[in-house]
Amino acid sequence: MMIRRTALAAASALIALSTAAFGLSAHAAAVGQAAPDFTLTDVAGKAVKLSDFKGKTVVLEWTNPGCPFVRKHYQQSGNMPKLQKELADKNVVWLAINSTETGHGDYLAPAKMGDWMKEQKAAATATLMDADGKVGKAYNAKTTPHMYVVDPAGKLAYAGAIDSIPSAKADDIARANNFVRTAVGEVLGGKAVSTPTSAPYGCSVKYKS
Repeated sequence: MMIRRTALAAASALIALSTAAFGLSAHAAAVGQAAPDFTLTDVAGKAVKLSDFKGKTVVLEWTNPGCPFVRKHYQQSGNMPKLQKELADKNVVWLAINSTETGHGDYLAPAKMGDWMKEQKAAATATLMDADGKVGKAYNAKTTPHMYVVDPAGKLAYAGAIDSIPSAKADDIARANNFVRTAVGEVLGGKAVSTPTSAPYGCSVKYKS
């Protein structure tokens, strides 16, 4: 019994340490609940507030140009810009969020981040800077990319990976089920999201420690 209690205590400690290491809140966003509101500055210096888009479907994308998984969906395939344009044509808002802290080698200043998105022909509604990581941690964003869909009522309808094949190979995109496209389509159609959560994959978000 003592050994079992010791093992349980060790497991609990490990979970706590893991949560602390990511700096994640125990009250992070959860599917089916209200998406945490936030205000961030875009790459042009304009304040953008999530709740301003209430009544619309919103996609949140955590991104970092230094991550090979992000480059897979941008530079190597054009998959992310294509999906952004496809959903923009359906009046869906797309907010790309960069939570890379300023001291990390992957950090891009707002102007350079904006230039990179333009080079990729991105069609995001806005690219937002979250260098202190507060918004990323509120959403429990762990990877780049990490994707979320917010329904018109302001509730989180999907959280997880962009698609079903967790690889950095662009060739896998065509074979994968795109969870974001599916979730948005179901939200727009007034249906329950068939896959509301999935395990995100990619590089770790480079949070400020």
